[in-house]
Amino acid sequence: QVNLVESGGGSVQAGGSLRLTCVASRAFYNHACMGWFRQAPGKEREGVVATYIDTEGAWYSDSVKGRFTISQDNANTLSLQMTSLKPEDTAMYYCGGDCRVLTGGPEFGYWGQGTQVTVSS
Repeated sequence: QVNLVESGGGSVQAGGSLRLTCVASRAFYNHACMGWFRQAPGKEREGVVATYIDTEGAWYSDSVKGRFTISQDNANTLSLQMTSLKPEDTAMYYCGGDCRVLTGGPEFGYWGQGTQVTVSS
């Protein structure tokens, strides 16, 4: 079973940027569905982005579209470049795998421990 470890979170001022990294314990399978979701305290999980390994394009939530970009750095590493951060982006961010894009956003079969992102005004 693959393990995912997220890093790169932290505190940033509104308008700033962060780059989150997701390192898997093994290489991603071609066309594996991977992505990120987030959860703020007391709130529901919100899918952020989902993509298929070694393909172009990705699904982004409306709330992050145009500001966040997912990329694959190497065979077992994904990144989420987050720009123009807003206070409402504050959440624990999780890298997830085995995703399925359903109505309302992607669901993930497994994920890592998360990395905290805090955006202040």
